[in-house]
Amino acid sequence: MNLSAMGHHETMRMRAAAIRATRLYPGPVGELLSRELLTWEEFGYRLGGHSLITQLVDQLLTPIARSDAA
Repeated sequence: MNLSAMGHHETMRMRAAAIRATRLYPGPVGELLSRELLTWEEFGYRLGGHSLITQLVDQLLTPIARSDAA
């Protein structure tokens, strides 16, 4: 990520992860994750240290494997 500005692709991934967070974690936890990601997308990327946020986005956007055993 460029610290001066996020590209369109990074912005869309961040927003998609924010929406997915509220679906995967309903309630206050999902809302907190969503707000943090949207705030980071708007302001936080300028501060640097984006490793944890990048890992969170990657984890949220990774499809969940469904078990066919049920």
